[in-house]
Amino acid sequence: MVGEEKDLLSSLLLELRRGTLTISVLSQMKEPKYGYALVQSLEEKGIAIDPNTLYPLLRRLENQGLLESRWETGGAKPRKYYQRTKCGTEIYEKLKAYWQNLSAGMERLLREEES
Repeated sequence: MVGEEKDLLSSLLLELRRGTLTISVLSQMKEPKYGYALVQSLEEKGIAIDPNTLYPLLRRLENQGLLESRWETGGAKPRKYYQRTKCGTEIYEKLKAYWQNLSAGMERLLREEES
């Protein structure tokens, strides 16, 4: 693959990935989680996310009212825990339904292309 093609592929993969990270994060936030635990939880399920990507995303989702946070100071070091809000759960359920329909349609398209 030539350099320009690699750059294009990287750019397209990044674009595709960005759209999936929001729903990935929201899917894990029914119960309170702190950032590092969320990174581990996602990675165990095959979704790698860099902390430098995760923390700004968590702040954005909180600013949008989809997550709420609280500081836990009882442990060895303070941790900020995030959890979906009621609105966040409603939005997540709609995103999940949309994703399921979209991915089913994509599966049909890709299978059709193979035959």
